[in-house]
Amino acid sequence: MSNTDHIELYTDGAASGNPGPGGFGAVLKYKGKRKEISDGFKKTTNNRMELLAVIVGLESVKNKDLIVKIYSDSKYVVDAINQKWLEGWQRTGFKKKANVDLWLRFLETYNPHKHKFHWVKGHASNVENNRCDELAVGAYKLPGLKPDMGYSDKV
Repeated sequence: MSNTDHIELYTDGAASGNPGPGGFGAVLKYKGKRKEISDGFKKTTNNRMELLAVIVGLESVKNKDLIVKIYSDSKYVVDAINQKWLEGWQRTGFKKKANVDLWLRFLETYNPHKHKFHWVKGHASNVENNRCDELAVGAYKLPGLKPDMGYSDKV
């Protein structure tokens, strides 16, 4: 496979206070082009933003036939897929699990045959992960943040 046969998706989420103001950032790279996406919310959690970054990134991929290599510093997200936690959560109907709304949205876009998850160390030497962190933090610092309609203090 050549470097142009796949899309690279880098993601990060952040929350100040957890819960608190939060945001996500995503960088997509394909054939020398890049796209940056970010958004922020009044009150949310870091895990919600980590997952939402992946979702929005995958939703923005127009060619669904391409392999997407997803790079995230979130063990919550990467391990949920690679360690098959998500499959178990589905079998139990997400009983006592947080972020069900986002996991269900994720499942609408996730293709296990096309999407490959890779964990990267956060706040380290990965330039794109660091850029995603900048986008996420910048997004939650903007004025006029909207509510995260799926966020709840209850699990």
